[in-house]
Amino acid sequence: MFTGIVEEIGTIQEIRQGQHSAILKIQAAKVLEDTKVGDSIAVNGVCLTVTSLSKGCFLADVMHETLNRSSLAQMKSGSCVNLERAMAADGRFGGHIVAGHVDGIGKILSTKRDDTAVWYTIEAEPAVLRYIVEKGSVTVDGISLTVAQVWNDRFSVSVIPHTQEQTILKERGKGDIVNLETDIIGKYVEKLMQPAEEMHRQSGITKEFLLKYGF
Repeated sequence: MFTGIVEEIGTIQEIRQGQHSAILKIQAAKVLEDTKVGDSIAVNGVCLTVTSLSKGCFLADVMHETLNRSSLAQMKSGSCVNLERAMAADGRFGGHIVAGHVDGIGKILSTKRDDTAVWYTIEAEPAVLRYIVEKGSVTVDGISLTVAQVWNDRFSVSVIPHTQEQTILKERGKGDIVNLETDIIGKYVEKLMQPAEEMHRQSGITKEFLLKYGF
């Protein structure tokens, strides 16, 4: 589990392509402190398992499903990535609950400076947007951000200077692809509601039925 607070910017040193997978070699420093083989590190919001460690870098496997759902397939040697270690049990939630399981990708439609902040408007699929609400949380390339506005096909976030400088957002612009993860709490609530709704349909008990008989 992560919080969406990026610890450092790493650099992809090498990509070893398989038929449907890849191995990333990523240069880093801070996130390697106390890290062991088998630990999890979020790379642009994607939870990856450390498979090997060497001085100043680590290796991680990227599976077929991850390549299909995320922007990691578009990475190349020299690309910068946001990095965050899994949160320790005694850590602080600086952002929100982030699983590191990307729901889909989005495309930056525009950026606009507003005094010291920068607005990013991002296009997303309906399946992703259904879980994005105003004033709620969304993860963009592993960064925990607050949603400012939502439309039928896009949403916007306002990014403060510190967040922009400490992450790869400062390199992102119109047309760039970003990883998106929505708030997991909304997904759980929806899942828990479905059995109750299905049971009511099967029993014939509806809102209209209850109102008719004084409930």
